Amino acid sequence: MRGKSLMIQGTASSVGKSVLCSALLRILRQDGLRVAPFKAQNLALNSFVTKDGREMGRAQVTQAQAAGLEPDVRMNPVLLKPTGDRRSQVIVNGRVVGSMTAMEYHKYKPALRESIRHIYEELESEVDCVVIEGAGSPAEINLREGDIVNMSMAKAADAPVILVGDINLGGVFASLLGTVMLLTDDERARVKGVIINKFRGDVKILEPCLRMLEERIGVPVLGVVPWMDVELEDEDSVTERFERSVGEGDLDVAVVRLKHISNFTDFQALTLQKGARVRYAQTAADLEKADIIILPGTKNTIEDLIDLRNRGMDAPIIRHARRGGILMGVCGGYQMLGRKLRDPRHVESRVPEVAGLDLLDMEVEFTPEKKTVQSSGLVECEEGWLRELNGLILDGYEIHAGENEFGKDCIPWLKIGQHVDGVCNADGNVLGSYLHGLFDDGQFFQALAHKARGEASVPGSVTMTMDEFREREFDRIANIVRSSVDMKRIYDIIHGEV
Repeated sequence: MRGKSLMIQGTASSVGKSVLCSALLRILRQDGLRVAPFKAQNLALNSFVTKDGREMGRAQVTQAQAAGLEPDVRMNPVLLKPTGDRRSQVIVNGRVVGSMTAMEYHKYKPALRESIRHIYEELESEVDCVVIEGAGSPAEINLREGDIVNMSMAKAADAPVILVGDINLGGVFASLLGTVMLLTDDERARVKGVIINKFRGDVKILEPCLRMLEERIGVPVLGVVPWMDVELEDEDSVTERFERSVGEGDLDVAVVRLKHISNFTDFQALTLQKGARVRYAQTAADLEKADIIILPGTKNTIEDLIDLRNRGMDAPIIRHARRGGILMGVCGGYQMLGRKLRDPRHVESRVPEVAGLDLLDMEVEFTPEKKTVQSSGLVECEEGWLRELNGLILDGYEIHAGENEFGKDCIPWLKIGQHVDGVCNADGNVLGSYLHGLFDDGQFFQALAHKARGEASVPGSVTMTMDEFREREFDRIANIVRSSVDMKRIYDIIHGEV
């Protein structure tokens, strides 16, 4: 092994691979190494647009930030975004190559292997070490033949592997042992240690079990990482975030849980501001007492709007808006607010046309061209309370297909260059934008919160920005992981000395 890489694989999805990768990247950076993240294939609806307008998975963006690097699409060459009809949009090197069924993609994967290897080698040549993340489990033997992200990637990178298990789920010893047993001899030889993650309790209780596990699998337990209440952005919708509220303030913010919700990382910044309680609403009753309702992005706007109606959630949203409550739509949620949504070329859905919520005087037509670009929006509003924000710059990115046609009752409030990116109604309580990340610096949300409370002036300071929060979290989880694992042995593994 070449001493240029370390791969983190897991016994299952959601065992904490992404967070551990972020922590290790920050530790290596703190120790003076130039490091980069890599994941050959991501399956996620949370994505990001790089400076050159390419799309990549959010987990590797977070990891790049932990490493102190600008996100680079080479860190995630393949991104799959489920569309809801047993198909996924396939994005290679940041560009959409098409929509495929699972079988179609399985046949396509062999053509990706060589491209992924070249991309990885180019990235590896620029840093001291690459921390590679696997996906799901390497012991999914039905997927071994077409694997491009787990042990086949470890072989291509000549990377040692650390296997991670989640003790909070239960059965961690069986899952670690079973995973190792199901590997081939060559694959098993790459596993140099295991980490038990998400432990609650006294590690001394585990010590006899750890020794027994080491005897059975023939590799050391490198550490037991305690449960960490991590609030870094999630990789995809396999998250506990939807099941709980965050914050204890008096302002109740309800984010509508759409069936194909995407880029819900937009709303993590809301939880950083004092006075707000943020939760995800899954039923009509969940919306009744909300002060602010947010319609988020979605991979399938029309089908999610139909599902919203089938669940009876459209009525409380409309009532909230009609009585003057703040309603904000972002990207697909913004499109739902219009009078009509048309998809004659079936870009997103098999449904050619559907009525919108009729809360903004606009119509949307989906187009095959997908806009992916980083943007800075400027608040420019000629009437209403939003005039108080004129001149405020909101940085973010756009990922959407669709063109808006605005009626006379739409009031522009956010512009990118000469292009209108966001509009509101005459009362200024229903508004939307295509700009992801517009809440990140806290200023715009504080203005919305201020309006929702009926206060007279816009506050001038924020509690914390997302950038400040991420840096604090990276250092915090790095300190926890550093104190919980044998870093000397991990460095020996990286350098090929064990």
